[in-house]
Amino acid sequence: MARLDLNLLIALDALLEEGSVTGAAQRLHTSPPAMSRTLARLRRTLRDPVLVRAGRGLVPTPRALELRAQVAAFVDEGRALLSPQSPVAPAELRADLTVNAGDVLLTSLAAPLIARVRQRAPGLVLRFAPDTYENTSAMRDGTVDLEVGILDHLDPETRTHHLIDTELVGVVRDGHPFATAPPDARAYAAAEHISVSRLGRATGPIDDRLAELGLRRSVPITVPGYAAALFIVRDTDLVALAPGGLGGRASNLLGLRTFPIPVELAPVRLGLAWHPRSDRDPAHRWLREQVHEVVRDIDDGHA
Repeated sequence: MARLDLNLLIALDALLEEGSVTGAAQRLHTSPPAMSRTLARLRRTLRDPVLVRAGRGLVPTPRALELRAQVAAFVDEGRALLSPQSPVAPAELRADLTVNAGDVLLTSLAAPLIARVRQRAPGLVLRFAPDTYENTSAMRDGTVDLEVGILDHLDPETRTHHLIDTELVGVVRDGHPFATAPPDARAYAAAEHISVSRLGRATGPIDDRLAELGLRRSVPITVPGYAAALFIVRDTDLVALAPGGLGGRASNLLGLRTFPIPVELAPVRLGLAWHPRSDRDPAHRWLREQVHEVVRDIDDGHA
């Protein structure tokens, strides 16, 4: 069996991150000629060019792109294993952490989470990022530290933790007929609906279920966020969908009413996601624990 040189993985990670022999050499505190020789070794080992010339720069080959996430995760895990850490009291934590979560989720999550942080770990600074960072590499490049929500768009190396499964509910203004008499599928489809989609989509899984019954919704309005949808619902007869439990605080604050959806829908699965580099970071790990506890308390009706 050939001897494995772990330094090659560290060099490969730096080369793929920097896209430059000189940049990788600076990162690893070595010389460009030495890094060029290492690149040559990597090419022989992988039987692939790894990086190829494109104009004045270098671009990764398909094989290199395929390996990049695995190599980065392996190197991050190795560094974490070789970095002994003593327990740190929450009051001693110092960090700026960016959390990405949807707007309706934040209406329930943000206030109790901020209260915990200010009381127990005042040295942490929280920044809440818009959910437009979804479907990007924001966690990989460090723009976002923690994502809370539906985790269906992540990079392969991302760590995840399941929080809860929550049902979708219908939302209407107080005084709407559905507020006191939950509709059957036909009455539900006959109402006018508002869709929430950052991509402007008016249909979703609920339309598939209605189609199985020979029914079709009218969706004259589409907005990019739940908060906007709920404000519109408050002043119209439009019907919206929102996650139950965690999403209930926003509806309650606006005086809205919820009702059960008259077709069977899969529950919404909510979780936490973060990059492996933060796996063992004391501040990050403590914040993950607090988010988990806050979500559990809200779901149990204690927050």
